[in-house]
Parts: sequence; C-alpha cells; structure tokens
Amino acid sequence: MAFLDPTLLILLVFAGLGIISHNSAVTIAMFFLLTVRITPLNSFFPWIEKYGLTVGIIILTIGVMVPIANGRLSAGTLLHSFLHWKSVVAILVGVGVSWLGGRGLTLMGTQPQLVAGLLVGTVLGVAFFKGVPVGPLIAAGILSLLVGKG
Repeated sequence: MAFLDPTLLILLVFAGLGIISHNSAVTIAMFFLLTVRITPLNSFFPWIEKYGLTVGIIILTIGVMVPIANGRLSAGTLLHSFLHWKSVVAILVGVGVSWLGGRGLTLMGTQPQLVAGLLVGTVLGVAFFKGVPVGPLIAAGILSLLVGKG
C-alpha cells in the first residue's frame, strides 16, 4: 500500500470528524486542503501557510463589522454601549478574548504540533457538547496561559 499517504488519511479523518459533528467549517476546510494536496495547487501551500490565518481573520472581521457597515448598528447604539454595565463588561470580555486570540496565534505559530489537538478538541466540543466551532484561536490562547508560551 505504497499509495496510502498518511497526511491524506489524517485530513480525511478530520473531514470525517467535521461531517460527524456537523461542523461545515472544518469539513469544507479539510476538503479544500485535500484538493490542494492532490492537485497541482499544492504549490500554493507556502502562501496558504504564510497568509491563511491573516486572510481568515480579515474575513471574520468583515463578517463581524457588517452590522455597523450596513447601518443596522448605529453610532448611537455604539456610544450607548459605554453607558450600560453589561455593555462595558462585554467590551472588557471582547478585549480579553482578543488578547487570548493573539496569544493563541503566537502559540500556533511557534508550536504547530498543538494545532491538531486544538482542532480535535474543537470538533469534539461541537459534536458532543453543542459547541460552536469558533474556538481554536481562543483555545490556543488559553493553552498558552497553561503552557507558558505566547
């Protein structure tokens, strides 16, 4: 069985976990990477590795900012968020989560061997605890607090 590429098998297992957990983001990402791996597009892996997280964060930021851009969240509502205690707590939590995400990004860059565990944990959280697959960067940030890196 010389044709069996262990990397393809790992990507297929993660795609299967994505399907089982109804995590379309993981499933789509794994099939995208499988496609890149088995086609001439594999020459783009260095670019994807260098810029993939940045592009993803840009897309996520665009998605988060849409309510402001389309006018659904007005300037008055934003200003009011500084006056209510729950909104102030939300701002503080947002700052904390962003800080954890930054630490997580650093950890993932310096210790990429941990990414698989973070991904498996995220998929298991979605599959068995009705979680939402938005946590790998934050999980990495929390992990960085535990392992002292980041």
